[in-house]
Amino acid sequence: MNGAVGFIGLGNIGAPMATRLLEWPGGLVVHDVRPEACDPYVERGAIAAATPAEVAAAVDVISVMVQNEDQVRDVLSGPDGILSTARPGTVVAVHSTIRAEGARSLARLAAAADGDQVDAPVSGGAMGAHEGTLAIMVGGSDRAVEQCREPFALIGTLVAHFGPVGSGTNAKITRNLITFASFAVVGEAQRLAEAAGLDLGKLGDVVRHSDRITGGAGAVMLRPDAGRMSDDDGLRPIFEHTATLGAKDLHLAVLLASEHGLDAPFAELGERWLRTALGLDAHPEPS
Repeated sequence: MNGAVGFIGLGNIGAPMATRLLEWPGGLVVHDVRPEACDPYVERGAIAAATPAEVAAAVDVISVMVQNEDQVRDVLSGPDGILSTARPGTVVAVHSTIRAEGARSLARLAAAADGDQVDAPVSGGAMGAHEGTLAIMVGGSDRAVEQCREPFALIGTLVAHFGPVGSGTNAKITRNLITFASFAVVGEAQRLAEAAGLDLGKLGDVVRHSDRITGGAGAVMLRPDAGRMSDDDGLRPIFEHTATLGAKDLHLAVLLASEHGLDAPFAELGERWLRTALGLDAHPEPS
């Protein structure tokens, strides 16, 4: 595609994403509910639009990064929304994290107006947005995703197409389960470390250093399914070794908590479920 692209929503993550799109050779059209947020982009050659409808009248690919599903729906189908002026074939890429069913509902609205919509939430935070190194998880038709790939390449270094509309959102939800559950575990680990008299700053340095080397939680995400692996799976000896080490270390964490009179629910859960999580034992049947 050679025409201009649009960007709606110039917040903490949207603003640096839009900044990357200033490099798009066909030009950039921006909109935000705060008109002054568009000024830095206009100074660098972008066009400011007063409404989402104005954006849609000028472009064929529009990125939307607003706060929630209601705002996305208003941007798309409100009185001055994208669909009121969008040309046939226009693709709306929703980067906001919303419900998968919400994404599918919005896609139906777009299709009724001869447009297309992909859900394209991102991972990588403000750092990735500023550096143009985000991971973009996409759900949508092959045609729509291909239409977005070139502008997406300016804002991310990984574009993963997971399937139809809604699958990008589900990928973001499951990816963030790892992030925020890990944060909860970090809190537990810090309490144990503090009780043991450790320097938390130094421990944080160690965690970041080792995760850069090992890949962190993603290092065990190597299998095509989440069930029990077969006895002749080539990964099984590696994962058995991991489980043995992990069980020992998790038990030591439980003992450390006990020594200091602390609860360690995540360590206890990890000790109980590690083999199942690694695919070494079968998941129990639901009751």
